[in-house]
Amino acid sequence: MIISPDKKDFSVILNMLGKLILGLSFFMLIPLIVALFKNESSPFYDFLIGFSISAFIGFGLTAFFPIKKEIGWVHAFFTVSIGWLAFSLLGAVPLYLSSHFRSFIDAWFEAMSGFATTGLVLVQDLDHLSYAHNMWRHLTMFIGGQGIILASLSILTRARSVALGFYVGEARQEKILPNVIGTARFIWKVSFIYMILGLITFFIILYRQGLKIDTSLFHSLWLFFAAFDTGGFAPQAQNIAFYHSFPLEIATMIFMIFGAINFNLHFWLWHKNKKEIFRNFEIRTFVFSIIFLTIFLYISFKHNFSSLAAFRQGFYQLISAHSGCGFSNLADAGLNRFSSLGLIMVIFAMMIGGGVCSTTGGIKLMRLGIIFKTMFIEVKRWMMPFKAVYKDRLHHLQELILSDKRIKEAYVFFFFFIFTYIAGAIVGIVLGYPPLHSLFESVSATANVGLSAGITNVDMPLLLKLVYIFQMWAGRLEFISIFVSLGFVISLFRK
Repeated sequence: MIISPDKKDFSVILNMLGKLILGLSFFMLIPLIVALFKNESSPFYDFLIGFSISAFIGFGLTAFFPIKKEIGWVHAFFTVSIGWLAFSLLGAVPLYLSSHFRSFIDAWFEAMSGFATTGLVLVQDLDHLSYAHNMWRHLTMFIGGQGIILASLSILTRARSVALGFYVGEARQEKILPNVIGTARFIWKVSFIYMILGLITFFIILYRQGLKIDTSLFHSLWLFFAAFDTGGFAPQAQNIAFYHSFPLEIATMIFMIFGAINFNLHFWLWHKNKKEIFRNFEIRTFVFSIIFLTIFLYISFKHNFSSLAAFRQGFYQLISAHSGCGFSNLADAGLNRFSSLGLIMVIFAMMIGGGVCSTTGGIKLMRLGIIFKTMFIEVKRWMMPFKAVYKDRLHHLQELILSDKRIKEAYVFFFFFIFTYIAGAIVGIVLGYPPLHSLFESVSATANVGLSAGITNVDMPLLLKLVYIFQMWAGRLEFISIFVSLGFVISLFRK
């Protein structure tokens, strides 16, 4: 039975939301400082306005809606759902004030794309966007990839059960440490260590390419945010193709893969057993799917391109799609150069995504691996004696029995994602776009990838913009917290 919420429930939710918005407002001080450093006067006021609005709302919610009830999982799930909408709406304010967006909806689309680590863009004249606004675009990916709610757990509450509710609500299913707050801190620790490594690597490459010191520094930081958090934003309109650098392509692929790996696996490789990389079920699934998709991608390119460089570009798109990053080293016609088979392989890669408890989206490697493994299990059962009892195992950090609960969960999430992929494609088809391109764009939005077959642009219908915003939001949170929130709202009308 669903218990109908009362005023105290909403007071709890709005109080926690206010604290999160306060956290978001302080993040806006970073691009504000960048605007001061780069002498960008208009962007400075854009972020001053954005900071002021966010801080005012945050303080108002915490002051007028005190917590008068024990915080529960439903409160956590509802806060996560509306929190991400609030982040994107408030994060869109300084973007809209930049005059690089045709409407506030376009700025909201860009902000949601950033927080959801998607990478689909509607910004106009990106090459002349200010340093401050570019910092904010990429910072939203860093915030969204790690999770602003995850970072705020120790501020919101120290109760383990409620902290776990926020953790699960933000689409993370595996704890790294027994304490969820400790898990959150480890994830941020990993991210900052990789940030230093990425910043040094990218800076060396870009500086040797001829970029100025300050430009190399900012671009390196932004490229790291987009690569490790599998976002796909870039400071230039041509994305990675702007740099014409093979070493940069290799470096970004490495950090894309780092971002697509389960944070739990990072913990094991750092603190426990480095050989886990060779035994892990997710990594094996990742390698197998890359090999399978690359073979068919090569076949598709063999009939259309004879250049090894062209296949290199195609392989980069495949890794970018599979990791959920969305970086592109294609110029000119872009993905329109791909054959139908090539596009389908990229679509499959986007559908799958990376590891659970990573910065990437999609169905996830663990779930896909379990689905295929259950198919083989059924074949084995039919081959065994009638009364035989068969329990299969998989190795993910430790030996795990493939229980009915794990199998059911994998199929449920698989259904949610496939349904959303198809539903978004149908909307695109109804609005007059080609079926394959409509599916490509729908998968890219839902799986939080950011590659585009050409549909996403400022002139696309308003309905499609709103559909993609919903898909990015739902895909990032993996549906559950949204469904719980809907049930929470519906219960209001059942009193």
